[in-house]
Amino acid sequence: MLLAALAPANVLAAPFAAYVIDARSGKPIYTQNADTRLHPASLTKMMTLYLAFTAIERGQVRLDSLFPVSSNAAAEPPSKLGLRAGQKIELRYLIRAAAIKSANDAATAIGEGLAGSEAAFAQQMTQMARALGMRNTQFRNANGLTQEGHYSSAYDMTILGRHLFYDFPQYYNLFSRRSADAGIAKVSSTNKRFLDAYSGADGIKTGYTRAAGFNLTASAQRGNKRLIATVFGGTSTAQRNQVMAKLLDSGFTRVPNRVREVRPAPPQLLAQKVVRRAQVAPKPAATQPQPQQLVLKASAPPARSSRPAGSTAAMRDPLAEAMRTAQKAEITRSRLTLASSSRPRLRPAARGTAVEDAVATAVASSVARTPQTASLAAPVLAASARPAPAPRSRAGGASTAAIVAQAGDDQADAVAKAVAEATAADGNALSLLASPAPKRRTDTVILAAMGEGDISEPEALEIVSRPADSGRYWGVNLGRYRSQVEAEKLLLTTALQDGSLLDSANRRVADTVRGFEANFVNLSKSDALLACERLKARAQECRVVGP
Repeated sequence: MLLAALAPANVLAAPFAAYVIDARSGKPIYTQNADTRLHPASLTKMMTLYLAFTAIERGQVRLDSLFPVSSNAAAEPPSKLGLRAGQKIELRYLIRAAAIKSANDAATAIGEGLAGSEAAFAQQMTQMARALGMRNTQFRNANGLTQEGHYSSAYDMTILGRHLFYDFPQYYNLFSRRSADAGIAKVSSTNKRFLDAYSGADGIKTGYTRAAGFNLTASAQRGNKRLIATVFGGTSTAQRNQVMAKLLDSGFTRVPNRVREVRPAPPQLLAQKVVRRAQVAPKPAATQPQPQQLVLKASAPPARSSRPAGSTAAMRDPLAEAMRTAQKAEITRSRLTLASSSRPRLRPAARGTAVEDAVATAVASSVARTPQTASLAAPVLAASARPAPAPRSRAGGASTAAIVAQAGDDQADAVAKAVAEATAADGNALSLLASPAPKRRTDTVILAAMGEGDISEPEALEIVSRPADSGRYWGVNLGRYRSQVEAEKLLLTTALQDGSLLDSANRRVADTVRGFEANFVNLSKSDALLACERLKARAQECRVVGP
């Protein structure tokens, strides 16, 4: 019964189709010929506007971008805005004219401005339709005029209306306007009747051609519920609006008040991948059936060098043999052979028989086992040239060696006696035993002044003090008030508002005969002038007080 009531009276005008969904979840509520491919008429402009909004959001164009009007766009049949070929118009006005008045010339100008030509723009429209899941849609122009191969379905247009609502909510209000300024003229909505007649309707687009009939995609909200529906093939504007109202009324009664909102997925755009293959001429080596042999295998083996005389191990490792040979030569050069070393030259004074006599004496002493070690070197030392005496030992008549030679049998007593005689003869001799002990250090601490030794009293320092508000003799007066509390409250409020400028100022309330004056003091002239200008900008009474 519902299908019979919704069917148009004159079915020969155009096939009828309808589709209703719950906009919150996308679930269908009513369907009739929803996938039939029919003429969409001006519902095509929904896709034109969708691509325009997409280009704006991507930053490709702006609302104030100037679009040129071609002769093709200016020659489009009504409904039209009245564009002239050669003129330029802002994109915002073209969008208003296409969405509200359904102007064909404005839609064509949008497509040509975005893609360069209407045919190229139609291809982009079809690609976007596939990305949105519109299975039975193909576009040939941007305005929806009847053309071979230009078709859509009630299901696809309903899906497109849902994407407009969710993907571009900032522009969706265009479809609910009754009129708008289109730059060169004021345009009125073609959907004004349905928007005014149906409670909760807020869009979106109408369409009409003789081949398509009266089409409408509408959206309405009641409470938490929102429905989107499409009608194809209406016989008149009134009949189409009536059918749409019945579909929406029936749908609102069938959907629950609360459902889980599922937003439509973003368009799945497919990028075209262009693969370019380089044309390389084949080389003979690549076309031969048998692989070529490596040059290394075909080359002659290296000639063998003749082996030098020597051991096999040395030939196998010549570097190790060379290192061993070098080490042997170094050891031979550094070896100390006493038998082959040259004898040291004798001292000039000892070339006589002193050495032989000393050796003979040492042998005899060794046989007799008598401890005369100190006297054995006496003949040699006496015959050798003595070194020059030190400056401080010139008074000494005999050296320590001579004393030891003349010591007799007891060597220790002779050494001690010689040291005592040397000390008595020369008090300046460098002898550790005879040197006097150092004097004990005093415990007195001497304090010395750093510098040139000036220990006079320092000059008295002149202390110069400056007041805390030095150079800050300016102030700001905020007027007189009846009570001190009121004046202090104003000063505190002002200081909190301009803390950065009045942070170093002091708040002072002066009790005068005429009242209590609120003042900011301890300011520089520039700070006082700036603070007063800011206060005057907020309509606060203010005057600068100088020193």
